[in-house]
Amino acid sequence: MYIAGIDSGSTSTDAIIIDENANIIGRSIVATGIGATQSADKALQIALEDAHLSKDQLTNVVTTGYGRENIGKNTDSVTEITCHAKGAHYLHPETKTIIDIGGQDSKVIRIDEQGNVENFVMNDKCAAGTGRFLDAQARALNMSLEELSKTGLNWKNDITISSMCTMFAESEVISLVADNVAISDIIHGLNKSVASKTASLVHRIKGEPEFIMTGGVAQNAGVVQCLEQALNAKIYVDDSAQLCGAIGAALIGLEEI
Repeated sequence: MYIAGIDSGSTSTDAIIIDENANIIGRSIVATGIGATQSADKALQIALEDAHLSKDQLTNVVTTGYGRENIGKNTDSVTEITCHAKGAHYLHPETKTIIDIGGQDSKVIRIDEQGNVENFVMNDKCAAGTGRFLDAQARALNMSLEELSKTGLNWKNDITISSMCTMFAESEVISLVADNVAISDIIHGLNKSVASKTASLVHRIKGEPEFIMTGGVAQNAGVVQCLEQALNAKIYVDDSAQLCGAIGAALIGLEEI
């Protein structure tokens, strides 16, 4: 048996293929285009090629994420909260609190020892503290997100970005650049602001170790370090952190069979 999980996010669409033993045998991450269906089809095809399978060999397909309801009529869809809980428990069974920072929202999920959701909180009202926030600042600095992550680790002076609004923060960044403040210090200030916003969500639901961080921003080592400092705890980041939702969807698809 082969099961596919597809996570249709605002920034990326992720796909995972697992076998009947829940082993990951195919994966893909593609940029979400103008249509959820087209992006999902592309992500699934790449994951199938990675697994050396064809679509007709799939036993089940489960979707999650923002665009889940728009991906085909013959697929099951599950909420992203449930899928992230399943995926995080799979990646790190000791997890008690999931910190997921995606392109458009951030959420913190507390789970039990079996990976079931106990409580969660979301920041989905604005881009503050999300991947979009960092993406906007990277553009203002004429850098890629990868460059932003690496450069932010080399800071020397601890500065604070006072505004959490994406547009106001961008203006603040431009002013700091004009004042010849080191780019690495500016980026550290941005990382701290994201970590502060996220830590407040963790405290709202009384999140506790062990922590796992998922979503695309988990690849930003500077944000992870700042968040660890804010929480005074180690945060586990798996190589498949960005695929957590898709993994959870695939695992749910396996359970349905």
